[in-house]
Amino acid sequence: MKSAVETLNPTRVRLTVEVPFEELKDSLDAAYKKINQQVTVKGFRKGKIPARVIDQRFGRGAVLEEAVNDALPKFYTEAVNEGELNVLGQPEVDITELKDGELLAFTAEVDVRPEIEIPDYSGIEVTVDALEVSDEDVEKAVEQLRERFASTNPVERAAAEGDVVTIDLQAKVDGEVLEDGVAEGVSYTIGSGELLDGVDAAVTGLEAGGEVTFTSELKGGSAEGKEAEVTVKVTAVAAREFPELDDDFAQMASEFDTLDELKADSRKRLEDTRQYEQATQAQERVLDELLKLAEVPIPEKLLADEVQTRKHNLEHHQLGQMGLTLDKYLEIQGKTAEEFEAETSEQAVKGIKTQFLLDEIVNKEKLNVNQEELTEHLMRRAASSGMSPDQFAQAVVEGGQVPMLVGEVARGKALAVVVEAAKVIDTNGEPVELEDDEEAIETVEAADGSAEAVADAAEEAAKAAEEKTEA
Repeated sequence: MKSAVETLNPTRVRLTVEVPFEELKDSLDAAYKKINQQVTVKGFRKGKIPARVIDQRFGRGAVLEEAVNDALPKFYTEAVNEGELNVLGQPEVDITELKDGELLAFTAEVDVRPEIEIPDYSGIEVTVDALEVSDEDVEKAVEQLRERFASTNPVERAAAEGDVVTIDLQAKVDGEVLEDGVAEGVSYTIGSGELLDGVDAAVTGLEAGGEVTFTSELKGGSAEGKEAEVTVKVTAVAAREFPELDDDFAQMASEFDTLDELKADSRKRLEDTRQYEQATQAQERVLDELLKLAEVPIPEKLLADEVQTRKHNLEHHQLGQMGLTLDKYLEIQGKTAEEFEAETSEQAVKGIKTQFLLDEIVNKEKLNVNQEELTEHLMRRAASSGMSPDQFAQAVVEGGQVPMLVGEVARGKALAVVVEAAKVIDTNGEPVELEDDEEAIETVEAADGSAEAVADAAEEAAKAAEEKTEA
């Protein structure tokens, strides 16, 4: 076999392949054997029909077609390996010549990973929000905890902001009561904004038994978006009573003995959260600066496929779970279809560029992924997916997604290398020391029996990573 590679553009090549006919012998034998099992000829046992009879009865062309279909993937793969190409997606194959007994020639156009020159990222400098937790932030956190322990007690007075009222609702559109526009015994905190616009003003000042009608735009249901005449009746009013902020409250609401200890813990938790947010912000901004420095060509077909995948996932998974159509989503977001297409394409371009560039850094820095790193990554992915670690690990292995997870971890390590080399300062001009990403993200402990399944998946992933490195 002879092959040659022609570069059509930075992300696409054309392979020209010539195969001497004798190299098709195995595929021809396989073709005759396959046809033998599919046809019957009077006077011959099934599977024992001579090749010459098959040629006479069914045509040599049918045999050649079957043989070529069998041989093409093998010779295409050999040509890719000879050309040391990193191909993306499926090729477009065109048989240019087929001479029985002499030659098979074909071309294959396919997208390839572009060659990328890694920019000097040591000079990257970004600014992130300062890690500041004020006394007001701490007081707000403690107040939110206090609200969780508030009690409600019935009162015989007019409802006011902050009270919890029990209400009955009825919505009419064009004078007709909606089938899904009636609700009874709804508990609502005045001022929370969790119901229709206008309901707060309507119920404020009403006592139990009071009733009022107002107009509001419906937020959901069969008449979503329409103006409705809403009648609301207050059946009960309850005042919320908050516990005193003292040591007794600290002991009731936490494992601490004093309010000062509770506040100190709240401050520490806020600092940890802000620190994680700061690290995430640093990663995002460093990555943006890295992408600005690098020239990364994007294969057109890969981009089109990525845009389509993103749109499909949004429309059929995320929006489908919320009961929204794409048109309704765009209406809520205040975007046109053209703006949505442009935004999705921009996100897809960034995603592809990021993957290509970080993969190149992985190779340059010879970054490896060990089993412990994969196990932790699997734990986090399982937690975010809502699956148990063992279920997620099994799904990963059965779905052939182990290499994908290996890539995710490796690219995370590559980005960490770039962030470490960059200069990160906060809005106060102070240098920021970022913790190791693995320490910044809380890991999820596996339940009994889960760790083994996750470890098995991680072990398989580690083997895949080693094989990829050796290749």
